[in-house]
Amino acid sequence: MNFTTALATAWQTRNSLLCVGLDPEPAKFPAHLKDEPDAIFRFCREIADATADLVCCFKPQIAHFAANRAEDALERLIAHIHAHHPGTPVILDAKRGDIGSTAEQYAREAFERYQADALTVNPYLGRDSVEPYLAHADKGVVLLCRTSNPGGSDLQACEVARESGGTERLYERVARLVATSWNRNGNCALVVGATFPHELARVRELTGDLPLLVPGIGAQGGDIEATVTAGRSNAGSGLMISSSRAILYAGSGEDFAAASRRAALETRDAINLWR
Repeated sequence: MNFTTALATAWQTRNSLLCVGLDPEPAKFPAHLKDEPDAIFRFCREIADATADLVCCFKPQIAHFAANRAEDALERLIAHIHAHHPGTPVILDAKRGDIGSTAEQYAREAFERYQADALTVNPYLGRDSVEPYLAHADKGVVLLCRTSNPGGSDLQACEVARESGGTERLYERVARLVATSWNRNGNCALVVGATFPHELARVRELTGDLPLLVPGIGAQGGDIEATVTAGRSNAGSGLMISSSRAILYAGSGEDFAAASRRAALETRDAINLWR
């Protein structure tokens, strides 16, 4: 099953637009895990097992594993999700961006080494830098468009000339290109932050039913109602609304996974109120 089909199936069968970000920070782990040599894998595995039926996808962040020399744990985690929660897409959040053979190797890393179902990619080097990822037609390519951080406005909100005359914002150019000429395999998605609901609505207007990965609720302050209202597709889906810290660290005791499940359930249901 390719990424786009798996995501659409998860939206429907699990009644969920929630994406749980797996961003392990060992300093925040429950005390009983802190001295365990395989703590990162165990922590993330237990979160995944506790929440898999509540999510449309998982999103492990590669830097949180690599900085802790835990790339092996990331490989095993993705393999575990695929084996024990089949049909749950895994988006590797790496925001890769380079050209030529380097981009090809990044694509191999994500899709062959880690066996991710999708990868976040920086499109600001242009189409040729994205082609090596798009060539994997069964994999998702999730391109940065309007990011959730305040500094994203430094570049993404700049006005640029349109080919047909007039101007548009740079993030609008990215959304338009990705939804049309870049999406020839139907495997593209966009990252649009929940912290900018007006821009989220504009991206939805420009892209039709293209899937949107939406970080920024919870710790970053994005509003769930505004996010769903602005970003949902005509079918009431189309979104992967990502929450990480608020779910991962909902509990600090030995029952941390159960606490994460309660937080995920609450978030999923809050999202569904506005679909």
